[in-house]
Amino acid sequence: MSESSIDSKARIAQLRAQIQARFSNSLGAIQSTDNNGNNDRTAHLTHKGTVRPTPLILNAEGRTVDQTGKEVQLIQRMPTLKANIRAQKKEQFIKLNHEKQSGQANAEQKFIDTRLESKAPVRIRKTFRFHDKGTFESIGNKIRTKAQLELLQRDIAQKAKRTGISAAARLALLSSIVPKKQAKDDEIPVVEWWDSFIMKDNSYDECIKNTKPFQEKYDGITQLIEHPIQMKPPHETSKPQFLPVFLTKKEQKKLRRQNRREAWKEKQDKIRLGLEPPPEPKLKISNMMRVLGQQVVQDPTKMEAHVREQMMRRQKAHEEANAARRLTGEQKKQKKIRKIKEDTNTGVNVAVYRILDLNNPAKKFKVEANIKQLLMTGVVVIYKNINVVVVEGGPKQQKKFKRLMLHRIKWSDDLVAHGDLNEHDSSSNGNVEKKCENKCLLVWEGLVKNRSFGEVKFKNSPNESFAREMFKNHGVEHYWDLAYSMSILDSAEA
Repeated sequence: MSESSIDSKARIAQLRAQIQARFSNSLGAIQSTDNNGNNDRTAHLTHKGTVRPTPLILNAEGRTVDQTGKEVQLIQRMPTLKANIRAQKKEQFIKLNHEKQSGQANAEQKFIDTRLESKAPVRIRKTFRFHDKGTFESIGNKIRTKAQLELLQRDIAQKAKRTGISAAARLALLSSIVPKKQAKDDEIPVVEWWDSFIMKDNSYDECIKNTKPFQEKYDGITQLIEHPIQMKPPHETSKPQFLPVFLTKKEQKKLRRQNRREAWKEKQDKIRLGLEPPPEPKLKISNMMRVLGQQVVQDPTKMEAHVREQMMRRQKAHEEANAARRLTGEQKKQKKIRKIKEDTNTGVNVAVYRILDLNNPAKKFKVEANIKQLLMTGVVVIYKNINVVVVEGGPKQQKKFKRLMLHRIKWSDDLVAHGDLNEHDSSSNGNVEKKCENKCLLVWEGLVKNRSFGEVKFKNSPNESFAREMFKNHGVEHYWDLAYSMSILDSAEA
């Protein structure tokens, strides 16, 4: 070892001795003021009242010693996580629990007979069960059939309860009693089928000769009254009809004002959110100075041209919008048809008119043109003073055509020979020379199920039988009979 190293060690030892002497003096002062006698305190108070840590004493080897020179082992604490602490506690708990269970097992081991065989419980694994194709479909069909049968039985029971007598049972009996073969028109049956349901005898003669009491003689007659089920007429709709709500002028204006305000608010919100650009100010010659201000003063010619250009753009956009909304010729035609045409699926309104004279071509054209314009069907049969006009359509169409026939067309402008009213008096010259005013009469109006005619046609009839035959071909010969009978009554009164 060199001399320099020996000198450095000596200096280090001297410095340590000085430090220990200083700390020993301060430590003695602290121990004298400590009344609680705690030797483990690691801090002391100075004359100023501040807290300082316990001095650290090191020996020549650099180890920690106390005042007596005994080595002190410092506690080293390693930082760890809460999860590690929990894991250690869990392992300790499992270990203790395992030891406890093993102790109990050893205590119970003496009560077990080793000669007996004990099998451990085994769980049987379940296997898949596959169903045949159509199994659940057949089950569903059975359930649906059963539900339909129950619903049918419930309906039958309700009807029987409402009527008092089982109508379904009576219909079944009637169907078995009615003969399958239709009897001839001239053949008289021994017992009518509606009587055979009540009579127990095989003929009317046997029933008359039978002297049994009334209850034994007839079947199915009781004190109960069976009321038939009320059915709605075929032309009546099944859907409920609601009265339309009509708004007054004030309410219409208020509703329109509210709708416009809501649309304006929606547009303003879109402009605030940046979804739409803000509209440019609406410039006109009258407000040009107020809107543009200083720009007009600087260059009035340019600003006036700008304003007029904007006005032209607005006018062009307005005209283009009108052109886009304008209907084409075909659309106008379809719109007119929709306004005139009416739904006649639930019933057709029919009107029959009789005109004394229909030879005037102008009035004849008016009748034909209005029938076509109103999209009505019908026929016009011309015969002497019995000119029958039959029209078919909806109620509104009939209302317009009725006003045409009875009010708008001036039939009285034409004169007709009075002798034409009765062809049997044509031999009398006086009746032929006498003239009377032409007129149109409403013979009949009503509601039928279906239309009988197609597009309107004019047909001339040479005689009465030919005219009636034309109506008979369409199954409405009674129209002609009504008009003809009215003409006979008019001629008789004349």
